[in-house]
Amino acid sequence: MHVVTVVGARPQFVKAAVVSRALAAAGGSVRERIVHTGQHFDDNMSDIFFREMGIPRPAVSLGIGGGAHGQMTGRMLEAMEQVLVADRPDWVLVYGDTNSTLAGALAAAKLHIPVAHVEAGLRSFNRRMPEEVNRVLTDHVSALLLAPTATAVENLRREGIDSDSVRQVGDVMFDAMLHHRSLADGRSTVLSQLELEPRAFILATVHRAENTDDPDRLAGVLRGLSELSETAPVVLPLHPRTRKLLAADGRLGSLPRGIKVIDPVGYLDMVMLESNAGLIATDSGGVQKEAYFCGVPCITLRDETEWVELVACGANVLVGADAARIAAEGKARFGRTMPREPLYGRGDAGVRVAEAIAGRNFAVHPSAVTA
Repeated sequence: MHVVTVVGARPQFVKAAVVSRALAAAGGSVRERIVHTGQHFDDNMSDIFFREMGIPRPAVSLGIGGGAHGQMTGRMLEAMEQVLVADRPDWVLVYGDTNSTLAGALAAAKLHIPVAHVEAGLRSFNRRMPEEVNRVLTDHVSALLLAPTATAVENLRREGIDSDSVRQVGDVMFDAMLHHRSLADGRSTVLSQLELEPRAFILATVHRAENTDDPDRLAGVLRGLSELSETAPVVLPLHPRTRKLLAADGRLGSLPRGIKVIDPVGYLDMVMLESNAGLIATDSGGVQKEAYFCGVPCITLRDETEWVELVACGANVLVGADAARIAAEGKARFGRTMPREPLYGRGDAGVRVAEAIAGRNFAVHPSAVTA
């Protein structure tokens, strides 16, 4: 069986590492070729993940990054079609909700190649988010919908998707955290480099277009983080797009000293920062879950989230871009230990994804993949 895996953004590299290990552990019965669209293209956003996580180097690198959503997706769609015509795989495997996800899914569907979508069924119910559009369209052209949670399965049912195409497999991000947390403990030196003490700092990420492209929202987020920096240092690994916007209007140099702006970090350093933070403030879906896996309180800099289970169980709270709410909720939650219920599977999602694609059970124990 021949599988083409499409990746392009750093969360997808993390997810693909888990499933690629499971596919490889199946022996020679499954052959995987990875196509990197280039959506995240610099070393801190791309290459370091392949090195740290042991992901096979991409067989094809399209080098398509930057530009407006339509332009980027269109260029990826054209290039992916050429790759798939040449390869003719049995499956195309896509992850999450990026432009790379949608381009890979559309190219495959138009060539009548079945699509398997990891993280199917997630919904924020905000169609103004490009990620929401990407995930809905991808689900509706996919032949195999690999859902992480019962909520995701129910979302697909309500949209009329055939239940025979849906599998609840758990969350591959949980597998990744289990596998890499001990590696981070042994390899990462980011805490000493930044002179940080465990549970004595706040980790923040801001990258979604709804925040970065709206001057009022971005200003509100920064005011809230500035207030939080009076409680504890705020470490802000800055996405290149966010850095460019802040530098353009002079705000980058005017942030308070309590906000430590750093370049994006590799996955092991990010795991170390997440697991040792006293609070995480983020607009990233993946980081929301990783905070939960680490038992660290999280405030989400959005008005809605696709990970509704985290809000329901009290591990996460939505604060939007309201500076007062960011500061108040952040200060109230800083340093607390959050509940960790088994919401996202048993840590064997990668094996279950691989089994669903191959149509059979693998003689592979989950510990061979996640340990």
